[in-house]
Amino acid sequence: MDERRPVHWRMRAFVGAMLASVVAVGCSGGGGGTTPRSSAPQPRPSSSAHLAIVLPTDGETVTGSSVELKVSLKGAHIDPITSTNVTPDKGHLHVFLDDSLVSMTFGLDQQIPGVTPGQHVLRVEFVASDHAPFDPRVFTSVVFEVKP
Repeated sequence: MDERRPVHWRMRAFVGAMLASVVAVGCSGGGGGTTPRSSAPQPRPSSSAHLAIVLPTDGETVTGSSVELKVSLKGAHIDPITSTNVTPDKGHLHVFLDDSLVSMTFGLDQQIPGVTPGQHVLRVEFVASDHAPFDPRVFTSVVFEVKP
C-alpha cells in the first residue's frame, strides 16, 4: 500500500474544511455585524412624465431606410447625467425598434438609420436617471411601415 495516500486524503480533507469555513463566513456577512441586510428590492418611484411620439405617426408609411423620431415629453425633463439620485421628473429616453434597444438618448429628436422595409413597432420609454424604469412604466409606441 502507498504510504502517501493517507496523507494525501488527510490534506484534501483539511483543505476542503478550510474552504467550507471561508465560504460560510463570506456568505454570512462575516464579522457578526448588527445591521441586517435586506434582500427585498427597493420600490421604484412613479414619474410625473407624459410621453408621446410625434414622428413617425401611428400607421404612417415612411420611405427610405432612415426614420425620423420626434418625441414630446411633458411633466419631466431629460437629464444628461446618469445618477442613482432618482427623482420623478428627471431621466433619459430608451428607444426600441421591434423590441430591440436602438438607443439610450438624452434628446427628443433623432434619426434611426438602417430600418428595413416592412412593418415595425417603435417604442420609447422615459426611464429614471439610473436607467431603470419607473413604476408604473412611462412609455409610448407606434406602428409604422417602411417602403424602399
